[in-house]
Amino acid sequence: MDCRIRTMRPGEVALAIEWAAREGWNPGLHDAACFHAADPDGFLVAEREGEAVGCISAVSYAGQLGFIGLYIVQPAWRGRGVGLQLWQAGMARLSGRVVGLDGVPAQQDNYRKSGFVLAWNNARFAGTAREAASATPSQIVALASVDFAALCTDDRRVFPAPRAAFLRQWIAMPEAAGVAWMEDGRLAGWGLIRRCREGHKIGPLVADGRGIADALYAALCARVPAGDAVYLDVPLPNAAAVALAQAQGLRSVFETARMYAGPAPAVELQRIYGVTTFELG
Repeated sequence: MDCRIRTMRPGEVALAIEWAAREGWNPGLHDAACFHAADPDGFLVAEREGEAVGCISAVSYAGQLGFIGLYIVQPAWRGRGVGLQLWQAGMARLSGRVVGLDGVPAQQDNYRKSGFVLAWNNARFAGTAREAASATPSQIVALASVDFAALCTDDRRVFPAPRAAFLRQWIAMPEAAGVAWMEDGRLAGWGLIRRCREGHKIGPLVADGRGIADALYAALCARVPAGDAVYLDVPLPNAAAVALAQAQGLRSVFETARMYAGPAPAVELQRIYGVTTFELG
């Protein structure tokens, strides 16, 4: 079945977020504007006789890295080739770049057929926000007070391409709070917690070590009501991040496979205690 595939207009990215919510992916309430800022031309919609029937994001970061996400076909239109057309359009847009994605492990064989190779697995951990057991350390400051250029530089240690436009929107989104750990004037860790359809997600959570990550996690949870649902997406090769989640009483509720078509970019995985977002990397 042939579809018209076109670039989403700015206000239409919210439709993809709504579909993601229906799929049970629990997106953030204000993700749409941040996602659009990452790459305004990176969101595609499939139309059939004027009706939106599917979508995919094929975001390019500074022309250096592509990332596939929000790959959704409306239930009534599945099995008719819509998904394949969207996939081909998204991959064509990112031609010539290394491309990453976070997919469900059951689809790994399908992604391998398109040249993707497993880099590592992530797990979403779920639990509730606990009241802080002690006072917030003096090293923790509001993320908004951190020099933005320094933040972008630190982000390049854990994300393999520049994403300043996305980060600027992400750290300023409504119903979110960010904190950072400053050590002798140096940024040693940072994170953000945002309101989602259900509860809150922490992401990213970046730290030079487990102690800093623990303190940042506690400070972020202190920004939301105790007992609210909290989610943390953890790269499983980082054993310290898994231990943090378990120590906080979180449980693994599902996994994703981080895969790349092309050489897997180098990142400091041991500093990543929480992935920013499965949709955009």
